[in-house]
Order: sequence, then structure tokens, then C-alpha cells
Amino acid sequence: MKIILLYGGQSAEHDVSILSAYSVLSAVYYNYYQVQLIYITKEGKWVKGPLLSEKPVSEEVLHLHWEGPGAKGQLIQPCEIKEDDAIVLPMLHGPNGEDGTIQGFLETIDMPYVGAGVMTSASSMDKIMTKYILYAVGIPQVPYVPVLKSQWKENPKKIFEQCEGTLLYPMFVKPANMGSSVGITKAYDRKELQEALNKAYLYDSRVVIEQGIEAREIEVAILGNEDVRTTLPGEIIKDVAFYDYDTKYINNSIKMQIPAHIPEEVQTKAREYAKVAYTTLGGRGLSRCDFFLTNKNELFLNEINTMPGFTQFSMYPSLWEKTGLPYGDLIEELIQLGLNQHSQKKRLHVDVNE
Repeated sequence: MKIILLYGGQSAEHDVSILSAYSVLSAVYYNYYQVQLIYITKEGKWVKGPLLSEKPVSEEVLHLHWEGPGAKGQLIQPCEIKEDDAIVLPMLHGPNGEDGTIQGFLETIDMPYVGAGVMTSASSMDKIMTKYILYAVGIPQVPYVPVLKSQWKENPKKIFEQCEGTLLYPMFVKPANMGSSVGITKAYDRKELQEALNKAYLYDSRVVIEQGIEAREIEVAILGNEDVRTTLPGEIIKDVAFYDYDTKYINNSIKMQIPAHIPEEVQTKAREYAKVAYTTLGGRGLSRCDFFLTNKNELFLNEINTMPGFTQFSMYPSLWEKTGLPYGDLIEELIQLGLNQHSQKKRLHVDVNE
């Protein structure tokens, strides 16, 4: 069987996607699969690379180009990836990859794929929509203020007053549809809040401003379709107040504690909240739920990530590794979940038509 590995993409998380893709390539069971590389450039071009039958010797194989000397790829139309006896692994993070756009395309060409569907991807990617949905099922979240770019341009003073009347400094300013800490800033006063909003609007027209709290960062990995499993929580051990993109992915200086040293009742609650969030949003395949944990053992859901980082040092595969599911087995299970989901949809379609 063939795995069609989509990676790269048009988001600011392009480079993270390449790191995740290489980790996947290093762990695939090549005695069962071949891997077809499909690179999406930052400009949105689709480039077909080599068909791999064994683990590549370096990450260089992923850097494809179709023009000039040493060209390694072929420029294709997206629909040309469709073929029988294959499944798509969209190792794409952020907008135009994790937000339902690629998932909708794959549904249209009737290709099985790994991970969440269109609705789940879109609503989970948007931090504001996620908060609205999960509020309805009673999952606790930190206080926040959603702000559209048009509202900010029209009346900045009103936004300042709304934020300062609802929240306390410091505040976290986040683009609604980005991940990996891209575009996120911690603001300690009005001047920094203004700068943070201007920065966030470079990435999205929708921004959420959250109350900053003193808390530990606890994460739970989720796996499954109807039969949902969760891991024991892990913890991001912080030696600074806020980890930005470079700290997470470039400097590789994140430290993790798996499982987290937290009371058993907090572990249980985190896993319950993760499962409720996942099922409420219609999760399929995989997700990672991120929480804040205060010194009073209060849990607040920060976000749910439908295609978490898959690098060798990422929390999601590390959590499953500690649970007894090695990286290669995890990929295999995700492939089977994707195939099962696709075949189930086909059966439902047939039943409805009959």
C-alpha cells in the first residue's frame, strides 16, 4: 500500500511540517508501505517527489524543486495525487492544512486520509470557535476577549477598554487560526497590547486575547474514531514564562515530564475533559488537548490540536511512546483509523442511497 505524504504548506508552520514529515519517514514500516512525497510550497504549488521504499538517509530528500539544475520534483495539479490502494497522510500544520481546506479537497476526490474531518478541523483550528463550542459542554477556559481586525481598526480605544475592563495584565494575544506559538505575544501594558494586536493581525483577521495566569502546561494525547483512548497527561517544564516558536522548534530546548507529576484526580479530570472536547468537536484519528493547571489544581483547556507536531521530540508521539505505543505502531494505527473512517463513510453513503 502507498502512503501519500503531504507536507510543507502555505502557513507559517511550513518548516515545522517538514520536521514532522521527516520523523514520519524515519519510522514508517517500509515492509508494508511505500511513501510518495508530495511537497506543497509556500506559494501553494504541488510538487511530486520520489517514491520511497526505505528510510531516507537525510532530511534533504524532502526539499523538492522542479526547476533548475538538480531538480528533484515534478510540478503537478492537486487532483493528480488520486490513486487506488493509497491513503493520504496530511502532515500539515496551521492554515491551509489543518483547518479543513485540505480535508475538504481530499473528501472531494474521495481519498482516504489520516486525521480529523472538515468540520472538526475547521472549528478546532479557530480558537474562538473552539471556545464557543466547548463552553456549551462545560469545559473550563480562561477568560478571553475575541477581537476582529475590523473592530480594532474602527475603534482601538473601545477594544482597550473592553480588554482592560474584563481581563488583567498580563494578557496573551493570539491569532485565532495559528499554532506552534506563531504570532503569539504576552502583553504587560496597553502599549504592549497594541503592539501584540498589530503583530497578531499579520497572521489572521481574528484574534483572541486571553487572561494570562500562573499555570503549568499539561497535555493529553487522544487517539481513535468512535473508540477513543487517551494517554496520561504530560507536562511542558518551563524555565521561562513563555515558549515561542524558536524555542519549540528551532532551538529544541523544550523539556517534558511524562507522565506529569500531578494528583491522580487531576490526571483523571484532564483525560475526561480531553475526551469530551474531542468527541464534542467530532474528532477522528488523533488530537492533542492542552491545558493550564493552576497551583490550586484548577484545569483550563487551552486548545485542541487536530494535527499536533510529529517531530521526534514532540509531545504527542512521546506521550504514546510512554504509554507503550512506539512511533511506528502509532503511524500504523493512524493509517488504519483513516482507512476505517473512509470505508465507514462509503457504507453510510450506500445505505442512504438504498
